[in-house]
Amino acid sequence: MTERSVTPLAHPERKLVTVSHPSHSPAPGSTTGSASTDRFERGRAVLARVAGPDGPQLLDSLAETAPALARLTVEFGYGDIYSRPGLTLAQRQIATVAALTALGNAAPQLRFHIDGALNVGVTPVEVVETIMHLSAYAGFPAVLNAIAVAREVFAARPGLDWTPQDSQVRPDETGEERYARGLAVLERVDGHAGEQVVASLAAIAPDLARHIVEFAFADLYDRPGLDLKSRELATVAACTAMGTCAPQLRVHLHGLLNVGGTREEAIEVITQMAGYAGFPAALNAVAAAREVFAERDARAAGPTE
Repeated sequence: MTERSVTPLAHPERKLVTVSHPSHSPAPGSTTGSASTDRFERGRAVLARVAGPDGPQLLDSLAETAPALARLTVEFGYGDIYSRPGLTLAQRQIATVAALTALGNAAPQLRFHIDGALNVGVTPVEVVETIMHLSAYAGFPAVLNAIAVAREVFAARPGLDWTPQDSQVRPDETGEERYARGLAVLERVDGHAGEQVVASLAAIAPDLARHIVEFAFADLYDRPGLDLKSRELATVAACTAMGTCAPQLRVHLHGLLNVGGTREEAIEVITQMAGYAGFPAALNAVAAAREVFAERDARAAGPTE
């Protein structure tokens, strides 16, 4: 009996799916195809800066199931939004980390954007401070979960050079001094609007008013590691993303402008949130911004006859 040689069955190689822009040719006189190509290429270049070498791999993984979604992510998220002027990539990543921390339901995306923040020059201390800052707005559970994600990202970068910042210990500070320090920061950030919030609570919840001043502003806002403008960008992003705190969003839009932010930067943060919290949240935040801008314009114009 002649023995037949058998060729072992090889496992098929996993096919790499490449995300590409639409390949159809535009109609004569149309610029649709060219615009889509430009948006995709522009977005892919920005994504490469944010995601580093893992960007193409992540897109290919998504494209295996939803190639159109992968393309739209590049075109809209990075080609239309992240590539806009008005905010640096570092500022955009701080805003995104803040929003995803506040939402509390997107750990994989938070992991990606913490890594992306480090890729575009945000320091580990700034990442941690951004997350800690959100404890006053999104609560401790959301912040503790986000810190756990940050720990994983930092651990995956063995060469990362950073030292965690301990609390500012003021052993000789009295309770009244802590309150006064927080009140000074509150007045600098939120001005009259912040004072109104504290005053409105005096008759019904005076302890809550005191906690706002002492914890939010003395313990958090007054920490080193993240400047006041970045803290307000993060707060506007978080309040926009949560979508449940229009009065507080108005206060912090004022605050952003009070500490050196511009109206354009405020609108850029809100526009960016459309990709993370949806267009309804962004539209509601724009309505709040419109009220804030009108109020400031009226104040600048002075009393009318």
